Amino acid sequence: MKISKKVSAIAPSATLAIDAKAKELKAQGIDVAGFGAGEPDFDTPQNIKDAAVRALNAGCTKYTPASGTLELKKAVCAKFARDNGLTYTPDQIVVSNGAKHSLVNIFMAICDPGDEVIIPAPYWVSYPEMVKLADGVPVSLETTAATHFKFTAEQLERAITPKTVALILNSPSNPTGMAYSREELEQIAKVCVKHGIYVVSDEIYEHLLYEGEHVSIASLGEDIKAQTIIVNGVSKTYAMTGWRIGYTASDAKLAKAMGNLQSHASSNPNSIAQAATVEALNGPQDSVAVMKAEFAKRRDYMVSRINAMNGVSCIAPHGAFYVFMSIEELVGKTLHGKVITGANDFAQILLEEAKVAVVPSEGFGIPNYVRWSYATSMETIQKGLDRLEAFLR
Repeated sequence: MKISKKVSAIAPSATLAIDAKAKELKAQGIDVAGFGAGEPDFDTPQNIKDAAVRALNAGCTKYTPASGTLELKKAVCAKFARDNGLTYTPDQIVVSNGAKHSLVNIFMAICDPGDEVIIPAPYWVSYPEMVKLADGVPVSLETTAATHFKFTAEQLERAITPKTVALILNSPSNPTGMAYSREELEQIAKVCVKHGIYVVSDEIYEHLLYEGEHVSIASLGEDIKAQTIIVNGVSKTYAMTGWRIGYTASDAKLAKAMGNLQSHASSNPNSIAQAATVEALNGPQDSVAVMKAEFAKRRDYMVSRINAMNGVSCIAPHGAFYVFMSIEELVGKTLHGKVITGANDFAQILLEEAKVAVVPSEGFGIPNYVRWSYATSMETIQKGLDRLEAFLR
């Protein structure tokens, strides 16, 4: 049976694969401490669920405009004004089936065959595959722990070629949790404006920032705003991963193109989830602060425990809910009778011997790290780190 070369070349999601393996072991009755998927363990706030019930009872179960309801687009515009000091109009907003869908729309809309998209590494595993699906060429921009996994404007300048159409900017970042300062973003913006390239600014973790302020690069001036495509959604901030609502803000012409694409690919996002998202954006924000405070506690505990162990280390993340742990000191050593040649080996042996599931860094475009998600209970975190400590001993 024939499968296209394009789809055959797409790598499976490493994060979803490790999560599936952990769930498979759990289904067999094995006690696995899973740190794979980036999904808040909190329930969706009650006011949002109530809004969905009201929408159901009101008969909001039909098609909506393909790029989202006007009510939701207005709520998104209000959110940008309130949180980011940015002015957008509804014709600049496209609502999609999650931020992942939004990103696919973007690359399909801006990439011609051979166009290059610069992706700072470590990166979220899906970015390169999305670019390839759109016939673009992902160009990795390497960073190191010495710079807190952030690239500089000078590095970006050197990476740009005549084929470059866009830069992906993810702040706070998955998998490292690092965030760019206003000053760093100002320098990056200058380079992007100079070369006339898009900035695909993935801000899905903006409300999960534990120190400093979140700055959207689009807020730094009209020139950079015109070249920025902001991607956001409600999955992480409001524990709405299964509701599948993401959105973009961009130039109106580009928004129209993405809306046209979506009208043929998927039609409208879920009508009930759209109504619930209006409540999420416009309603009380108390739940966001509660989740953020709990995530901060978990982060501090995890960072402290890991940095007290021999052979592993990590930098305290600024935001999101991930700790990126270095295993460089363990590479070449033998653990539990097996030689550690890299992150894949380490993650596999840790799962087999200690029943702890973490995500190896090869899928993130960098060797010798593993990602831990602290979007899970403190009980699970304590259990997992106790097992890691015993495993290393």
